[in-house]
Amino acid sequence: MDRDCPLKSPSPQSWVDCVLENFDTFLLDHAAAEKKASGMALSMVSHYPDKARLVLAMAELAVEEMVHFREVIKIIQSRGLTLGADVKDPYVNSIRGLLRQGSELYLLDRLLTAGVIEARGAERFGLIAKALPEGELKTFYRSITRSEDRHFEIFLDLASDYFSTEIIESRWQEILTFESQVVTDLPIRAALH
Repeated sequence: MDRDCPLKSPSPQSWVDCVLENFDTFLLDHAAAEKKASGMALSMVSHYPDKARLVLAMAELAVEEMVHFREVIKIIQSRGLTLGADVKDPYVNSIRGLLRQGSELYLLDRLLTAGVIEARGAERFGLIAKALPEGELKTFYRSITRSEDRHFEIFLDLASDYFSTEIIESRWQEILTFESQVVTDLPIRAALH
């Protein structure tokens, strides 16, 4: 499987422009996304305690996402902002609509949908890093981009522990195609997704 950016459609420039024009809003959403990603990883630990490699990978991911959350909180507070209540993420909710019932199907879909969400995050953080002027924020978003790249690969690697390449590739392509349509259909907003 191709481990470079697997996404079937790039985020539009209009998304980058919207984020740059509403960066404080984006930061608040970014913090919420990091917190939710940590929670998702811990949920995987709870759901699959018998899968040793998955448990360790998700424990490490949860910690890394919380470190990112802490760093975004520092940026938010330095700008005089305050966190708000979490809101539903229409992108993530759409992608999660792909989860199938049945323990094996659910595990595969959970890993692959998490992978595509992380891949989109990596792509978008990279676009933000590229667009920001030189400085601490640009450096921070470059670092976040590298982390998100690793994260999407973690989910694909874990899938390969439990499923054949053929099964993974077939479902991965379905999810990537669906994700591309979701990105096209959702309105542009100053949010990670």
